[in-house]
Amino acid sequence: MGAEVERRPYDSIRRTAQALQTRAEIADAARRLFVSRGWAATTVRDVAREAGVSAPTVYAVYGNKNGLTQALADAADLSGDPAWQLAELEAAAGDPRRQLAAMAAFDRRLYERAGDVIMLLREAGRAEPELAAVYRDGRRKADQTRLAVFSAWPAGVLHESLDVATAVDIYAGLCNVDVYRTLTDERGWSPDRVERWWAEALARELLHRGSDRFAAR
Repeated sequence: MGAEVERRPYDSIRRTAQALQTRAEIADAARRLFVSRGWAATTVRDVAREAGVSAPTVYAVYGNKNGLTQALADAADLSGDPAWQLAELEAAAGDPRRQLAAMAAFDRRLYERAGDVIMLLREAGRAEPELAAVYRDGRRKADQTRLAVFSAWPAGVLHESLDVATAVDIYAGLCNVDVYRTLTDERGWSPDRVERWWAEALARELLHRGSDRFAAR
């Protein structure tokens, strides 16, 4: 009797570990298939077969394909590390070039880690409004960060032809997942090279030529 009681807690831990492992295997299978086949062309049954489980298991764990996609987005942490980004921006306060470089570095890390998830979320959003909302919310939050940074710069930092809203648009046009994937996947650029080019291009496109006078000494 005593041995049976002792085994029970370990049985519970074992079941929990197995459930977590199954959950992770389903998510990994879904990410592989969504990226290789496309979100629309992949069914829950496909994911189940790839993960080596039954379709009802996938539904029991994630609800449906939308829930699975949302879980992938959550696991990929598409918001990055806001506290870390804030710390980097604050450390570079008073130096617009350093702040732009910090923002480019943040985006490079995000796309390097989760660019495929961002792209599949965008694809899924074409058919599923709730996933489209997740994608739009991520873009909106990114724009808010850029808006806050650019608005805090003293007059004369931005190029004289730009207002803050246009500067945010230009940033989004340069530093996005499509540009990142084109340069790394198609053109053979390293992530480091993309990050350096972004920092240089952003400074060239957004900053007034005399803006270096605002850099912290």
